[in-house]
Amino acid sequence: MIKHLKKQLKKGVYVYISLFALSIISCNQVKKDTKEVRLNIGQKLQKNYTGKLITCQSYLDSLSKSNSKKDFEKYYLNARKVFKQVEPMMAFVDAENYKFLNAPNILKVEEEDATNIKVMYPKSFQVLEESIYTVESLDIKKVQETAKLIYHRLKLIEKNTKIEYFKEHHVLWLLRDAILRVSQTGITGFDSPVLEQSLAEAQEVYSTLNDYIKILETVFENKELYNNWVSEIESTIKSLDTKDFNSFNRYSFIKNHTHKQLRLFNETVVDWNTKFPFTLALNNDAPSLFSDKTFNTEYYSDIKNKGFSKEVIALGRDLFNDKSLSINNSMSCATCHNKEKAFTDGLKKPKGQLRNSPTLTYASLQQSFFYDNSAGSLEGQIVSVVNNETEFHTNLETLQKAVNTSSDYKSRFDSIYNGKATDYNIRNAIAEYIRTLNKFNSKFDKNISGLENSLTKKEINGFNLFMGKAKCATCHFAPVFNGTLPTLYKDTEIELLGVPTKNDTINAIVDADLGRYNVFKTEERKHFFKTPTVRNIELTAPYMHNGVYTTLEEVVDFYNRGGGAGIGIDLELQTLPPTPLNLSKTEKEDLILFMKSLTDTSKENI
Repeated sequence: MIKHLKKQLKKGVYVYISLFALSIISCNQVKKDTKEVRLNIGQKLQKNYTGKLITCQSYLDSLSKSNSKKDFEKYYLNARKVFKQVEPMMAFVDAENYKFLNAPNILKVEEEDATNIKVMYPKSFQVLEESIYTVESLDIKKVQETAKLIYHRLKLIEKNTKIEYFKEHHVLWLLRDAILRVSQTGITGFDSPVLEQSLAEAQEVYSTLNDYIKILETVFENKELYNNWVSEIESTIKSLDTKDFNSFNRYSFIKNHTHKQLRLFNETVVDWNTKFPFTLALNNDAPSLFSDKTFNTEYYSDIKNKGFSKEVIALGRDLFNDKSLSINNSMSCATCHNKEKAFTDGLKKPKGQLRNSPTLTYASLQQSFFYDNSAGSLEGQIVSVVNNETEFHTNLETLQKAVNTSSDYKSRFDSIYNGKATDYNIRNAIAEYIRTLNKFNSKFDKNISGLENSLTKKEINGFNLFMGKAKCATCHFAPVFNGTLPTLYKDTEIELLGVPTKNDTINAIVDADLGRYNVFKTEERKHFFKTPTVRNIELTAPYMHNGVYTTLEEVVDFYNRGGGAGIGIDLELQTLPPTPLNLSKTEKEDLILFMKSLTDTSKENI
C-alpha cells in the first residue's frame, strides 16, 4: 500500500513538473508571440510612414527643380497632401521636426536667456504656400530653396526614425493626438491660412488613421470595437467632404465625431489592457475636450501636487485672501483678482501699474505667466507680485515670517507640508488653490459634452465663426481658448496685434507698452503680449492689457478690421493677419453670444 502511494506520488510529481514546464514554455511562447505581433505591427507602421515620406520627398524634389507657377502649385499641393498623411506619426515621434516643417510664416524668436537669443526665418510648408499663392511677384529662387530645404529635412527624418518597437500605449497616444489636433487646429485654418485647405487636409489625416487602425486589427479582442473605429473614421472623412470652409459645422464635428472617438479611445484602452507609463497634458481617460477631467494640471506644475486635497486648497484660499501678507496689511491676491470679475481687477490700469490684472481662471493651463510671459510657473509668478513695490511691496523672507507668526498657519503647514512653511510651500499652496479655478462647467461646456441641449443656434453659429471664418481659434486654441499650443501644450504663444493707446479707428497710435521686449530687450519682440483665455470674458472688461476697449463689441470690431493694421497702425511684425474679416452685424452678434456662453461658476470657488 505504502509502495503504491509512493509510486502514485512520484507519478504526480512528474506530472506537476511536466505541467509546470509546459506552462513556462507556453508563457514564453505567448510572450514571444506578443513580441512578434508587436514587431510585425511596428514594421507595417514603419513601412507606411517611410513610404509616404519618400513620396513627399519626390514631389518636393520636383518642386525645387520647377520654374513655373503652374508647376509650383501642382507639386506643392501633392507634397502637402502627403505631408498631412504623415502628420500623425511625425507629430508624435518627432515633434520638433514637425513643428519646424509646419511652422507659420512668421519670424521666430527663441529667448532662452539674455545671452542666448535666436531670431530665425521659418522654412516650412506654410512659407511655401504663401510664397506661391499670395505674392504678386513670384520669387522663384526662394520657392526652390525652401522646397529643397524641406526635402533634405524629410530625407533626414526618413533615415533616422525607427518605430518597429512601438508599444500599444504609443499607438494609442498617437491616435488621440491626431484626433485632437484636427479638432483644435486642423479644422480652423491654423496651418493653411491662404488656401484654407484645412478640411481636405483633415481628410488626409483620417485616411492615415484608417490605415493604422487596419494595421492594428489583430490587437483588438473586441472585433465590434474595431469595426466601430473603421465605421467612425469613414464617417468622419465623409463629414469633412465640403468645399466651403466658412460654412463647415465645427460644433457638430467635435460633438459628434471628436468626442465619439475619445469614447472609442477609452474603450480601446480597456480592450487592449493598456497601462500608460505616465500622464501627459491630457488625462489618459479624458472623457471629452471640454471637461474638468480633461487636463492633467501636474503637467504644468513644477512639482507633483498634493492631489488637490481639501486641506491644501483651503490653506491656499486663505492665503490668497489674507492682507497681512503684504506691507502695511494693505492688499491680498484677491484685491487685484476679484472673484466677481472672474478674478481680474476690472480696471483699465490699476494705480501705479503698467497693465491690468488678467483672469486667474484657467491660468494654470498655460506655460508662461503675466502679459509678457516673464514667469514660468504660478509659483514663480507670485515672487514678482510679492517683490513688486506697487503690489505686495515686501520680499519672500518677510512673507515667510508673516505666515509663521500665525499659529493657525503654522499648524496647518506642519500637517500638510511636514512642518515647513517655506516661502516656496506658501507660494505652492496659493498656486494649488488657483489650479482649482478650471471649472469647465459653462453652458457651452455642458452642451458640447452632451450634458445639456440648451445652446441657441446663434451661440452655436458663434462658435463656428470663432473656429472658422473669424479665425479666433488660430490663436485662442480650444478648449481653454488661450494661447497654449495643442496638442503638446509646451508653449504659450505671444502675439503682436497692434493694440492702440485709445479707441481710435482711423489714426490710432500703438500703445507705448513694449510688452515682451522689456524682458530681454529683443527688438523683434516689441509690443508682443501673451494670448489670454477667452473663457469668462463676459466678466473681465475692460479688454486688452491696457483696458482700451470697454465692450466686446469694440474688441470684435478691432479684430474685424485686421487689428492695428486696420486702424492706421503700421507694424512690420504684426502676427494678426491684417486682412479684414468682413463679418456681418449678425455674425459679430453671434460671436459675442458664443463667448458669453463660456462663463462658468469659478467665483463660487472662494
